[in-house]
Amino acid sequence: MSTRAQITIHTGAQEWAHIYVHFDGYPSHMLPALARWTPEDILAAREIRHVSTDALDCYDPPRAPVIYPEPRCDFCHTYVFAQGRWIEWRTGR
Repeated sequence: MSTRAQITIHTGAQEWAHIYVHFDGYPSHMLPALARWTPEDILAAREIRHVSTDALDCYDPPRAPVIYPEPRCDFCHTYVFAQGRWIEWRTGR
């Protein structure tokens, strides 16, 4: 069973791109794996099967990220880039 997640990146005024990650989305894996990647790397990937420290395993062709006016948690976990690092985002922060 997959632990799905999303990576949410602020791209403009009231615009957050939500990039889907299909598996291994739990924090103990994702936070160390994301540390190497910039928000620009993630946006370029568009839709991801798996994030590792070595590679972004992406869908081909990828679907475009979903855009919302704020971060959302549609799957098990959501990650955002804040103050120079990736963090797990939770509602009410």
